[in-house]
Order: sequence, then structure tokens, then C-alpha cells
Amino acid sequence: MDSATDPVGTLDVALAHAAQLLQVDPRLAAEQADEILNVAPGHPIAQLTLGSAYRRQGDTARALGVLEPLVRTQPRWGVAQLELGLALANAHRGDDAILAFRRAVELKPDLPDAWRILGDHLTLLGDTEGADAAYARHIRHSTRDPRLLEPAAALCEGRIADAEHLLREHLKMHPTDVAAIRMLAEVGARIGRYGDAERLLGRCLELAPGFLAARHNLALVLQKQAKLAAAVAEAELLLHADPGNPGYRNLAASLAARLGDLPRAISIYSDVLREYPRQPKLWMSYGHTLKTAGRLDEAVDAYRRCLELAPHFGEAWWSLANLKTFRFSPMDIAAMRRQLDRKDLADEDRFHFDFALGKALEDAEDYAASFGHYEAGNRLRRRSVTWSAADNTAHVQRSKAMLTPDFFAARSGWGSPAPDVIFVVGLPRAGSTLIEQILSSHSQVEGTMELPDIIQIAREIGGGAARGPDSRYFEALAQLGRVECAQLGERYLVQTRIQRHSAAPFFIDKMPNNFAHVGLIHLLLPNAKIIDARRHPLGCCFSAFKQHFARGQAFSYSLDEVGRYYRDYVELMAHFDAVLPGRVHRVIYERMVEDTETEVRRLLDYCGLPFEPACLQFYRNDRAVRTASSEQVRRPIYRDGVDQWRHYEPWLEPLKHALGPIIDRYPTSSRS
Repeated sequence: MDSATDPVGTLDVALAHAAQLLQVDPRLAAEQADEILNVAPGHPIAQLTLGSAYRRQGDTARALGVLEPLVRTQPRWGVAQLELGLALANAHRGDDAILAFRRAVELKPDLPDAWRILGDHLTLLGDTEGADAAYARHIRHSTRDPRLLEPAAALCEGRIADAEHLLREHLKMHPTDVAAIRMLAEVGARIGRYGDAERLLGRCLELAPGFLAARHNLALVLQKQAKLAAAVAEAELLLHADPGNPGYRNLAASLAARLGDLPRAISIYSDVLREYPRQPKLWMSYGHTLKTAGRLDEAVDAYRRCLELAPHFGEAWWSLANLKTFRFSPMDIAAMRRQLDRKDLADEDRFHFDFALGKALEDAEDYAASFGHYEAGNRLRRRSVTWSAADNTAHVQRSKAMLTPDFFAARSGWGSPAPDVIFVVGLPRAGSTLIEQILSSHSQVEGTMELPDIIQIAREIGGGAARGPDSRYFEALAQLGRVECAQLGERYLVQTRIQRHSAAPFFIDKMPNNFAHVGLIHLLLPNAKIIDARRHPLGCCFSAFKQHFARGQAFSYSLDEVGRYYRDYVELMAHFDAVLPGRVHRVIYERMVEDTETEVRRLLDYCGLPFEPACLQFYRNDRAVRTASSEQVRRPIYRDGVDQWRHYEPWLEPLKHALGPIIDRYPTSSRS
């Protein structure tokens, strides 16, 4: 029978026409779908087309009125679940949308758009591992070129070396294949070669400027490298293209928080939480931002809301403990112990519970039980980090061998002459946040945060690593010329400019680990000030041991290793005192506590700043503070914490052994 007179054929033609209209004119597509449903009531494809057309016109209520009944009658139709999820997201019912997206990929795993959108939502919720897996599935299922199916499968399955080899071979023959370039960039990002990933994604966008997935990848890679100005520019382009995208909104919020634009970050998080009120990680991110802004009661409420939704979420309990001024109730302690008794608790949750209970029991003065939890948390955390105390010691020895008076004399006057920066270095938990708060209370000084830029430059100089057997840091440092040092100094100033929000002539970079690169700082920024924050070795090291750091302090999870790190630090700073006399100003924490005004005046004199009384009332400064000491520096100086380590002295023999004679020589410098 001729299709023109065949009702089935006519219906198929009408449905195909409606599908075409959906892409160019959703209003006409809706009219076509309505006509079909008048002839064939309840036809599933026509209903799906009608619901999609309503959604694309922005009529979310009518879209849901069609799609929700459709998925009840067609519960195993993945495409319908995807369309429902999109409509639910438009209705700001984010939690329900995620369930629909998950259902869609369960029913039809080869839906690339569903995987991508699910990845965007999981990114927003802080589920990085789940988002990475979803994005990998998106790449695999969006690949139509049979030559890319094998590397896409390898990437999805975590066979990174295989994926890289296959992609490089493919790109030799097809150098402008943007899908393959993006996949190779994903390989680079997975193994931490962010510079390579950045270059590949830049090429990808040169070839295809509208490739939003590649632009999102680029923004994330830039953020990983602390190239925040560039990351913000990419994030703004993404938001302009798709303002409601949850992944883009999360990116914008996290960048705003890192740049100190806390009102914007808080606004984005609070808006998103209205759509996703049942997502614990989102509540935790919101709590972190509120804490940084000094809105302590609201931060506690956010963490509590997180725990109502996920009582097993150890990081939220630790976030409460990490407020330092917060006190757990006996009911809280009992709840944490119940969670620790679970056999199915993930290691990451478990060590967070141990650190939180260590703090709770310390406050309750049960020091033996407290130490037991601190020790258990550190032991478990140590398994997940890579750290070589021997490599660190070797870095110190090579620094001493190369960075001699003659080395610096031959390079006198090199670098950028800008005097803007005040570096505060040392060990974490040594009082650096207090120094920053004092200085940033001065009218001529702006506080920023722990900036990663010097460490990033050091890694680039070293070919990807600033220390260790694979690093070429010292060889490359010796080969830097006058022009290169000036350029790197200027680059540092340009990169960090985005962190400055006032007209103050000076700003603070409070990255403690920069002590390992005092020589580099001197070469690049010879007029910068360098302040060494130093605290009693037992107090400082044990405080670091009982602090769970999210990243960057891998040496702190063993009493022996933190002691060796402190010893290396003292030796290296003594070397710089000898080869660059007077270059570094040292602040002894205990002296600052005992005689604050004298030490503050000495500090300001070194920085070339006139005394201002506001520096003694630093606790009135309402600036954002991002470190573990954020709540402590919002109060006047107190003595209570100075000797807190003494409660734990019976268990500190490994630390004392690692520190050796430095304990008795404190606070004088030592090269031992």
C-alpha cells in the first residue's frame, strides 16, 4: 500500500516532521505533536515530542504535565527519563533531576547527553570521582568515529597509557580531530600534566570555538594550575552560553570563593541549594564559604544540615571540628563513634571521623583517647599520599650546595624590582595566619590567601617537579638569565593581581611551603619582604599532626616525618640567614603571644611600614580568612594554645627523636 494512504506511514511521516521542527521551531513542533495526539491519543513518541517542545519554549509546567505521566506509563524508556530530567532541572527540582538522569543512563547507557549532564550535576555536588566517570562515558558514547572507539573505551576503563598511545597515533594522521584532541587533553589532566592539557584544549577551541565541553575542561585545567584570571574568563563564556548549567555554576562559585568574592560565591551556592536541597556535599561547600566569610553560626547550620542528610559523611564532622572554636556535645561524640563502628565506612570518611573525634576528646581533656584517634586518622591518611622525606632532605642539601653567596652576588639586581609582596613562610600551624591578620590590618597591606604561584613556577622550572629524582629544578635555576628572572617575577605579579581587591600598595602571600623556594623568590622579586613564622618544634609539629589538611602537606601524617620536615626547614632557613643576612625576618610565635606590641612594631619596621594601632586590634579585621586558624585570629591573642602539646608528651617520642637537638636549641637557628 502506498505510504500516502497508509495511516501508519502517515503517522511516521508526521512524527519525523515534528522531530525536525523540534530543532528549529518548538512552537510548531508542539502544534504538530498535538495534532498527532488527536489522531493517536497517548502515542509515546508524540508525547515525548510535545513535552520536549514545551520545555524548549520555557513552559516547564506544561512540559512536566506531559512528561511525568509519560514515564509512569513508559518506565523503561531512557530517552523519556532524560527529557524529564531536563524539565525537572528547569523547574529547579535538581535532586529529582539527578534521579531521572541516573535512571536514563541505567536504562540506556549509550546516551552521551545524559552522561554529560549527569557529570555536570555531579560536579556541582562535589562528587568529582562520579563526575569524571560520567564524563568519560560521555566521551565514549559521543564518539561516532570507529577509530576513536578503542581509545574512548580505554579512557573510560582507566587504561590511561593505552588511551594516550592510541590517541597520539590517531592524531598523527588526523591532527585537526577536535574530539581526539579533547580526549588526549583528558588523558593529560588525569595524570596531572595540566600544561599539556591546557595547550591541547586551546588548540581544540581554535578549531571549534563553540565546543563547550572542551571549554569547560579548559577552565578546570586552568583552575588546577591557579591561572585564575584565565579560568574566570572561560567560566564567564560558559555561563553566557548556558546560564543554568550546574557544572558551570559550581565552577563560577568555587572561583569566586578562591578570589575572595565571597558574596557572589555565597549567592550562587544559596541559589543552587534551593534547587538541590538534599545534596550533602553542596551544603558542606556552602558551609566552607560561610566560614571563610566569618559567618560562623550559619556555617555550623550548613554543616549540620549536611549531616542530617549524610550522618556517615566524615568530612562534615571534621569541618565542624576544624572551626577550632566549636565544641561537640556528648551526643555528637556518641554519634561519631557509632559511625566509626560501621564495617562499610569508606577510608576517607573513617580518617575524617578520627581527626574529628581527636579534637572532640581533646576538648573533653581525654588526651589518651584523643591521641589514639589522631594517630589512627594519620596512619590511615598516610596510606593515600605520596611523600619522601629523603627527597625533601636532598632538596635542602642541593639548595645549600648551589645557593651560595657567590651565586647570589653574580645575580645581584636581577628580577622584578617591584616591592609589592610580603611573603609569610614557615610550617603550617606556626602562626602565619596571625601574622597575616596583623599585617592586613594595616592600611597599606592587603591580605590574600595561600597563593600557589611560586610553587607552580618552581615546578615548571623543574620540568614538572620542584624536588625528587625526576626534577631538573636546580639545573634549570642555575641557567636562568637576567631577563628570564625579571619576566618570571612580573609573571608572578600579573598572575596574583586577580587576588587583589584594594588599592593597598602591598599584599601578602601566605603559602608556608614557600620557605623551600626563598632562593627563587630572591631571584625573581629581590625587593619582596620574607617573614619566617616559627613556633616551638613540638608545638608546631604536633599541631600539624592533629590537623587534617585537604592537600599540600603530605609530610604531616607521621610524627617522624613531620619532625624530619621541621628539621630540614630549620636547616634551610639557617642557610639563607647565612648567605643572605637580614633578608628574612623571623617571628617567634611565643614571643608574639607574650609581648605582642613589641613584636608587631619589629614586624612593621622590617616591612618599612609605620605603626598603626589597628595592627594590635587585628581581631576586629573582618577580612576573609581561608585557613584552619580562621576563627582563632578573629579573637584577641590568647596563651592557651602555646603549650597544648604538653598534654600529649607521653606519646611524642618519635617526634622528639626526629627533631633531635633542635628542640633544645629553639628558638635560635640551627644547622643540625
